[in-house]
Amino acid sequence: MPTLIAGAIAVLVLYLLLQMFRAANPVVLARALKITGGVVSLAVAAFVGVRGELAVAIPLGIFGAGLLGWSPFGTGAIPNFGGIFSGASARSKGQSSQVRSHFLDMTLDHDSGALSGRIVAGPYAGRLLDEFDLGELTAMITTFDGESVALLESYLDRRFPAWREHAQGNAAGGQRRAAPGGKMTDEEAYQILGLQPGAGRDEIGRAHRALMKKLHPDQGGSTYLAARVNEAKDTLLRTHNG
Repeated sequence: MPTLIAGAIAVLVLYLLLQMFRAANPVVLARALKITGGVVSLAVAAFVGVRGELAVAIPLGIFGAGLLGWSPFGTGAIPNFGGIFSGASARSKGQSSQVRSHFLDMTLDHDSGALSGRIVAGPYAGRLLDEFDLGELTAMITTFDGESVALLESYLDRRFPAWREHAQGNAAGGQRRAAPGGKMTDEEAYQILGLQPGAGRDEIGRAHRALMKKLHPDQGGSTYLAARVNEAKDTLLRTHNG
């Protein structure tokens, strides 16, 4: 009977994971895998421990605790198993990039690659994009200017990877193009690259390369945001050259 129950749990977990893989964005998926892996590891460790196999239960329990971000030996005493799923050996210490348009204020977290947004104009001003479902978000496209549409599409590509396949008509199909904006200021360029004013050429280059790895279209990123990152780099380098 215990074997049958364990098998049923394994099948259920596998099914849920497959469903998550189909629709979840990479950031949410990585977080879910860490939590699920930690819970499953602790559950198996408890089951094995009850049977008296402590040599297996103890390290498995420590591994599961590490996935959930807890260490019985204190911070840094055991490896950061979360890095297995995040794919990052070095953190960028909370850096983020910010891109604004008439309707949206978007933020890209450098550590996780998560893209979040806040509406800054119109009837929904002050609300987060995460508060709306796909239908509500695509309905906003017809009310936004071209630059805001490009930012919204970048957000939709990350949160709903298959949204374009189900979009209907030009309004929701992502066929509008961002209208050319004015000349980018140094302040905007620093915000986009996630740098402090006065950053040197080397810092600009490193920030540009790191962001392009996350945003380049060849890597499944956003064409519009990649173009903005390139423009920010060029703007700041012209300032240094001038």
